[in-house]
Amino acid sequence: MTDSTLTTTTAPAGPPASPAPAPAPAEGRLKTYARLGKLDVYDYYLGTFIALSAVVPLAGALTGRTAALFGVFLVGQVLLLMAMTAFDDVTGFRDGSDITNYGPDHPLRNVRRKPLVAGTLTVPEALRFAWTCAALAAALFAVTALLAPHRPAWTLIGLVVLWVVTLQYSYGVKLSYHGFQEVYLVALGFALVILPYGMVTGQATGLLLVQAVLFGFGPLMFGVYSNTNDVDGDRAVGRPTVAALVSERGNARFIGALSLAEFLTIAGASATGIAPWWFVLLMLPASLLRLRQYLLGFRSGDIMRARRTGFAVHRLGVVLMVASHPLAAALG
Repeated sequence: MTDSTLTTTTAPAGPPASPAPAPAPAEGRLKTYARLGKLDVYDYYLGTFIALSAVVPLAGALTGRTAALFGVFLVGQVLLLMAMTAFDDVTGFRDGSDITNYGPDHPLRNVRRKPLVAGTLTVPEALRFAWTCAALAAALFAVTALLAPHRPAWTLIGLVVLWVVTLQYSYGVKLSYHGFQEVYLVALGFALVILPYGMVTGQATGLLLVQAVLFGFGPLMFGVYSNTNDVDGDRAVGRPTVAALVSERGNARFIGALSLAEFLTIAGASATGIAPWWFVLLMLPASLLRLRQYLLGFRSGDIMRARRTGFAVHRLGVVLMVASHPLAAALG
């Protein structure tokens, strides 16, 4: 299990790997449920603003109806991801990996972020919260489809697949237990950008497809550092992350390859005309910060600081991608 990301623990149930920490002091119920849903980790929600920035320059595309669509979709995805992280915590508590990763051997981890481990919520309470959020998300996705001025089949199918697969990631089928975690993180981010744009415009441009992939890379690239930090707990419960399956050097090479692939995606889009020629220059601050993240993690050996840097890279990248659309419109 990881802190502040949507990566998950998906191993079969088993005894806790180490004694549970002492229960945390009581806090407000709403705050506890917000912690369960990781409401403070807003990084996935930012994809909506990339899609919105791409719509604004289009003549007549942004109306009261389409603005409502973006708002409803945003709330729906927040609820869906809160359900996902709540199921994630249930899985991590049951298999013992959260108790390992937030136990006495990891004093820097804030146990309050895991209400089940902290003893501030029970498993039935967490499951009720997760299913309530999931049901509300389904209802809001249906409203999103009704508001859509365009309904190409791929967007409607995408909404259904997004809802179903998100809930199966760390619960039910437990997709990430079968080794799909890293691919899934990119795919989830991709869907959250491309679906609302498709429902507003009826299409998907090459530039937005590239930006949707880059957006998915953001959570992936702080998730893999979290997995690196949590490798002992994940191996103990049989969680098949890349970090748990390969050597330290192999994991460093894997993350280095991901970092390079992200930059080549940006550079390739500019070189081929999918994105404006200046897109690679616009994104350069984020690319350089990504390099710093890697050096912090695998040259300085400070994985937790590198993980925190990953959040900064992602958020900076979103700001730059949002800015790219009005800039492209201004430059003609």
